[in-house]
Amino acid sequence: MTLNSGHTIPQLGFGVFLVPPDEAEKAVSEALEVGYRHIDTAAIYRNEEGVGAAIAKSGVPRDELFVTTKLWNDRQSGEQPHDAIRESLDKLGLEFVDLYLTHWPAPAQDQYTNAWAKLVEIRDAGLARSIGVSNHLPEHLDRIVADTGVVPAVDQIELHPAYQQRDVLAWADANGMKIEAWGPLGQGKYPLFERQAVVDAAAAHGVTPAQAVLRWHLQRGFIVFPKSSRKERMAENFDLFGFELTADEVAAIDALDTGDGSGRVSAHPSEVN
Repeated sequence: MTLNSGHTIPQLGFGVFLVPPDEAEKAVSEALEVGYRHIDTAAIYRNEEGVGAAIAKSGVPRDELFVTTKLWNDRQSGEQPHDAIRESLDKLGLEFVDLYLTHWPAPAQDQYTNAWAKLVEIRDAGLARSIGVSNHLPEHLDRIVADTGVVPAVDQIELHPAYQQRDVLAWADANGMKIEAWGPLGQGKYPLFERQAVVDAAAAHGVTPAQAVLRWHLQRGFIVFPKSSRKERMAENFDLFGFELTADEVAAIDALDTGDGSGRVSAHPSEVN
């Protein structure tokens, strides 16, 4: 997919949220062997060094990889974002990341506009090819764009069939921003795989419920990066291109959105500071 920065991003990637630091190198190495070329990490995951070690040992050319990391909430003020990106690059062993995100708006701190302005500087300095945000709502997006004139390349948000954040999707469509879905399978806290629309779609195509949901994400145009520590599951999550959901199947999964926010399994962005 092409971002508003002009750079492209693989729509399917591999995430390392909650992958312990001492397991990250093995997990990313196996993901690269499976075929993933988009790796999503963050400073707060404390596994950037393992990700970097796997990349260095993989032999995959740098221009074939897309690497994302994120600025944590305690580094949003002053010039701290500049220090943070250099620390992340050192740990990753890279000269630049393909995408750098502010992790949460952390509105009680009221520093997310400063953080975004610094990310623009980081992009302009060549330390990140594209910049974006994570967990930002329309009110946060309106403010950072008003302050800088720069629309994020992506907003990485909790998104799965039960919780579709349609107000954020509408903002993205209107402003040329892509959506990345974290927790794309509901993190196991919402019984997506038992819902009839998912069961039926999976059965119709001879795939697992997880594959059906991930395929729904791809067809909706979302960037998605499931995580797993098991190589066979990594391969299963990567095997999404031999089938296509029908329009009716996509619509049936669309209809699983609770509409009232009750499908959300994580903290609300206003509560994470």
